[in-house]
Amino acid sequence: MIKILRGILVVLCCAAGMAAAEEKNILVTSGSDRAIPVAIVPFGWQGGTVLPEDMADIIGKDLRNSGTFEPIPRQNMISLPTQASEVIFRDWKALGVQYVMVGSIVPNGGRLQIQYALFNVATEQQVLSGSVGGSADQLRDMAHYISDQSFEKLTGIKGAFSTRMLYVTAERFSVNSTRYTLQRSDYDGARAVTLLQSREPILSPRFANDGKRIAYVSFEQKRPRIFIQHIDTGRREQITNFEGLNGAPAFSPDGNRLAFVLSKDGNPEIYVMDLGSRQLQRVTNHFSIDTEPYWGADGQTLYFTSDRAGKPQIYKTRVGGGEPQRVTFVGNYNANPKLSADEKTLVMIHRQDGFTNFKVAAQDLQRGNVRILSDTSLDESPTVAPNGTMVIYATRQQGRGVLILASINGRVKLPIPTAQGEIREPSWSPYLN
Repeated sequence: MIKILRGILVVLCCAAGMAAAEEKNILVTSGSDRAIPVAIVPFGWQGGTVLPEDMADIIGKDLRNSGTFEPIPRQNMISLPTQASEVIFRDWKALGVQYVMVGSIVPNGGRLQIQYALFNVATEQQVLSGSVGGSADQLRDMAHYISDQSFEKLTGIKGAFSTRMLYVTAERFSVNSTRYTLQRSDYDGARAVTLLQSREPILSPRFANDGKRIAYVSFEQKRPRIFIQHIDTGRREQITNFEGLNGAPAFSPDGNRLAFVLSKDGNPEIYVMDLGSRQLQRVTNHFSIDTEPYWGADGQTLYFTSDRAGKPQIYKTRVGGGEPQRVTFVGNYNANPKLSADEKTLVMIHRQDGFTNFKVAAQDLQRGNVRILSDTSLDESPTVAPNGTMVIYATRQQGRGVLILASINGRVKLPIPTAQGEIREPSWSPYLN
């Protein structure tokens, strides 16, 4: 079924038309320079049992994943202080470290109290300190919290390590039996929980900005229909039941509207539904194929994929009307648009002229430069961290569908540990309260 669906999408996105517009932007294929070296010292632990999580390891991986910092290996740490007063700056300077973090974990009435401090090695000054408490099974949450605080202090950009991710798994048991599962996990793939299981495909899961609802496409009625599910209760409601294609749902920034694609009037077009009144508004009206809507932060602009220039390219339009404007010009295929939080960067699936492989790329919307972010092929479904520093996408490795995390600056590319089976359709959550 998935192969059939992909075939349909290829037909929809690649229908022939008139010649593509003249390319006028620049393609960049190399990444950025060296990341900032940091040391995350193993946190001191005063309890008698082994803790289920290594907080220093989680914090180090968080900072590394952003592409801004590079934690030094533990075997390179010549001093292992557990208190702020024990930091010996000359040792860290000798290792070329710019920042060092120390911390301690103390039992406190059945809970754990975490103290942490971050130092600038060059100035020998403390730049951040804090305390956070929780239970042993919240160690990962507390580690992500410390990562968020540290990242924002050092970069001025809000951290996104406490966010969540959706993705779909497909496990095939026989020729006629496949189980599809909608999973939610930490952004790094840890602590996955099942939100929905089905014998029919699940596609395009998307978070609402409140983090409490998700929209997705289900084939449980043997044809595509859009559902909204409340994460806490599991309550579901069917949103569309139109003839033909019902796909690519996307919540508006305020969560009150849902954009999606319908083919009920012929070819695929983009529509917006008011979720309160269920009133439907048609946004695009063209003989080409329009699909994959993505909202701008103003709640009035939609980016989308269209083949109206002959091959799939990305456009933007006003929900209230107006002529769509083309956004991408580099390459013969650009699709599945996603925006960084500041709307300065457009992330997409990209194919260069003369090549057959699909890559994840980022376009600077002010300068027009396009940077290739992935070194795999047949990449799809990019999703961007709410702070715009990282992207997760689906690809294939050793014949299996997997997820890859890459930093926007090009320094980091690594697989995300997930369950067995085919993994696809990742979607990053907004910031969570």
